[in-house]
Amino acid sequence: MSERFPAGELERFIAHVMTAEGLPGADAADVARLMVAADRTGFDAHGIFRLPDYLKRIRSGGINRTPKIGILRETASVALVDGDNGMGHLAVEYAVRTAIAKASETGIGWAGTRNGNHAGAASVYAAMPLAHGMIGIYGAVGGGNQMPPWGGTDLLLSTNPLAVAIPAGDGTPVVMDFATTVASMGKIRATAQRGEAMPEGWMVARDGAPLTDPARASEGLLLPMGGYKGYALALVIGLLAGTLNGAAMGEDLLDYAADVDRAANTGQFICALDPAAFGDAGAIGQAVDRVAGQMRGSEIMPGFDTVRVPGDGRAARLADREENGVPIPDALRATLDGIARETGVAPLSNR
Repeated sequence: MSERFPAGELERFIAHVMTAEGLPGADAADVARLMVAADRTGFDAHGIFRLPDYLKRIRSGGINRTPKIGILRETASVALVDGDNGMGHLAVEYAVRTAIAKASETGIGWAGTRNGNHAGAASVYAAMPLAHGMIGIYGAVGGGNQMPPWGGTDLLLSTNPLAVAIPAGDGTPVVMDFATTVASMGKIRATAQRGEAMPEGWMVARDGAPLTDPARASEGLLLPMGGYKGYALALVIGLLAGTLNGAAMGEDLLDYAADVDRAANTGQFICALDPAAFGDAGAIGQAVDRVAGQMRGSEIMPGFDTVRVPGDGRAARLADREENGVPIPDALRATLDGIARETGVAPLSNR
């Protein structure tokens, strides 16, 4: 069972909790806004669900409460951002704003991060350039190694997500967001919290047998999407988001939810691309609308009820949750009520 709460109420709760834990008020409000942005669009395993993990890291010294985020080096189109081991959301939003500013001058802006932390849903950041009429491309090293290289058994890769947001004309922007594994660890943990089994194909045991009990996830191996192609994509994203920025990758990556007293040195990248550099931005947006309309207008295969374009579901969930609130499962609500008691913050209220 679940109960719905206004997104603004979730932001209030997170911001007050973060302030109680020592984050400056403005930073706490920004983190809350960015966390709930995931909940607003249906990425439930990457929003308020992650609050207990973040609190463990903050309380254990794994996250710097008062970071001084800044640019380590830059060119006209590229910047390397130092997150100073603060909340990952703050470092990545700083990088996005930097990339957008550079793209407005040169047509393209790329910013990488180092010394950061887990930052939530990838599409939150890929979609930010949309407000400026720009394309956003985002990649990240995940929060811990749960996948082996193709054909191996050593856990050397994380879920390493990729998100792309492309502005349209009058239609819905095309927004893609996926982990390079079949399922993310957040999705598996949310499945465990609901007391449900995993479908076959999400994880396997070290002998290759299917693993469907999410409570045993620590014993298993995440499977890459698309077989060896998903492994290759995870590796490349990790090199661009981690290695290129001097952030952790491979054996250097720690488990952010377990090694809570150590700096994670998480890396991400964001690219902002201005369509106006390629021609008339309005005409390009109309062309995106036409192509998306062709996809949706395809004859439907038996067994399907519609053809969607990436971003359609996101837009529908956003509209629903703006009107009806964000669903919070009972188990998560109980956890959040416990946090409220610990911190002296008023618990969630749907009124």
